[in-house]
Amino acid sequence: MQLTLVGLSHKTAPIEIRETLTFPASGMGEALAALTDRPAVSEALILSTCNRTEIYAVVADGAGTDAVIDFLCEYHSLQRHDLVRYLYEADGHAAVKHLFRVVSSLDSMVVGEAQILHQVKEAYDLACEAESVRTVFHKLFRQSFEVGKRVRTETAIGEAAVSISYAAVELAKKVFDTLEGRTILVVGAGKMSELTAKHLVSQGVRQVLVANRTYERAVELAERFEGTPIEYDTLFDRMREADIVISSTSAPGYIIDKAQVAGAMRGRRAPLFLIDIALPRDVDPAVNELPNAFVYDIDDLNGVVNSNLAERMHEAERAEVIVAEELRAFEGWLESMEVVPTIAAIRAEAERVRAEEYAKAMKRLGTLSEADRATVEALSQAIVSKMLHGPTTRLRDAAGEAGGYEYVETARRLFGLGADGEKAGRARGLRSLLRRATGATSDETGEVHGG
Repeated sequence: MQLTLVGLSHKTAPIEIRETLTFPASGMGEALAALTDRPAVSEALILSTCNRTEIYAVVADGAGTDAVIDFLCEYHSLQRHDLVRYLYEADGHAAVKHLFRVVSSLDSMVVGEAQILHQVKEAYDLACEAESVRTVFHKLFRQSFEVGKRVRTETAIGEAAVSISYAAVELAKKVFDTLEGRTILVVGAGKMSELTAKHLVSQGVRQVLVANRTYERAVELAERFEGTPIEYDTLFDRMREADIVISSTSAPGYIIDKAQVAGAMRGRRAPLFLIDIALPRDVDPAVNELPNAFVYDIDDLNGVVNSNLAERMHEAERAEVIVAEELRAFEGWLESMEVVPTIAAIRAEAERVRAEEYAKAMKRLGTLSEADRATVEALSQAIVSKMLHGPTTRLRDAAGEAGGYEYVETARRLFGLGADGEKAGRARGLRSLLRRATGATSDETGEVHGG
């Protein structure tokens, strides 16, 4: 068994590449089924956001990341050589550390933003629905949520909160001298749209127009800001009234193109500021060619984001300490799942019971000679050894199969091996799963690097 990560993010790939590898929630079940149908893959979870696509998988020993990369290429009809230069890969220790840093928002474009934790939870829920996660990933991702929670509550990394939506507002303030009295048009009624509208209203925006393909959702969002819902087919007529357009839909391609915006701006002198925070992008970059039209996408927000990072770095250092603590805890659990320490713990528990029962029997049979005592003890040892030989041999064989760690966990439960039993296994220092194959994809600290 090997825990593997393959992904790309805003750090390794431009938006043009990232948008080709997105996995919409509506098709996640199909994607996970296709991935786990591969013989080498026993568990899988796909995290797909505007800034990253990451696949976490439990694969057979020796399979490495090839099965996951092949899946990505086949599922999105991409050539391997066109994709691999944007990918980062990690196994074991490095993969777990990366996940814990992701949920802690330490790897986000905006360090300290809270949205990524919710996105990972949503990815886990979808994987649960698709039945693509089992023992290891149930433990791993539930613990990752605890990591994110600890970082939010034990550090100030999320104070003076910033996010992509907040960065969009900061950019708007740089384009206009003031947002007081401005009119915004929000296209899409999702969470990102709501957050952006909330920030804009707090800066003095006068009117909020909301367009959404489902009109009822537009009404719901508009009511929260005392705004005005508009029918989606009147989008470009009402765009004439707007100073700022915020677009964040889940459409598969451009919904705002150059010709449509040109028509909306006919006879207009004031600038139109369009912020595209969707992935795939909503606004055709060609709109930038129009006089007085200014389009900014997610990558353009990076400069705004960077100016907010310095004050968070101290809290990020505290968060890294929490990540390290939780990583050690998961490492301890995972190595207890190795078959050798489990068999050793089973035998140790059996020997403890045998020794206790032998001592009780000797008290009742106090007249036995030393030779007879030795015979009885040898008999008890032989019975235990023969009783355990078959099950432990089959357990060792089964552990080498796909999903074999589940046999190990079942054995631990059947024999009641908790924390005390785990200590015996940990004494052997078996860290093979976490340390395996990290040399080419991580440095000495376990950091994941882009390939």
